[in-house]
Amino acid sequence: QVQLVESGGGLVQPGGSLRLSCAASGMFFSIASMAWYRQAPGKQRELVAASASGGSTNYADSVKGRFTISRDNAKKMVYLQMNSLKPDDTAVYYCNAHYVHGTDYWGQGTQVTVSS
Repeated sequence: QVQLVESGGGLVQPGGSLRLSCAASGMFFSIASMAWYRQAPGKQRELVAASASGGSTNYADSVKGRFTISRDNAKKMVYLQMNSLKPDDTAVYYCNAHYVHGTDYWGQGTQVTVSS
């Protein structure tokens, strides 16, 4: 059974930093593309950052230069380092695993709130 468990969310002031973690189990982690999505109230879920199995990464324009996605295949972990946080970054952040044949798995989400 595939499980993705996010942690690291919380309340942070504008300009602050947070590091999200996602622990995966029950899956062939190294061949999956791993990504972070977010969903703010009243908005659609959007891609924040992705890490392909081959190592390439891509980011939403809104987070480029501020967020960094990384993965540890041996530990089956994926991380999202978020710096210079803005109120617009407030959302529930979800970990996603995607396989090329089309299967997707999701975590339960972790709340990130950026507010003074």
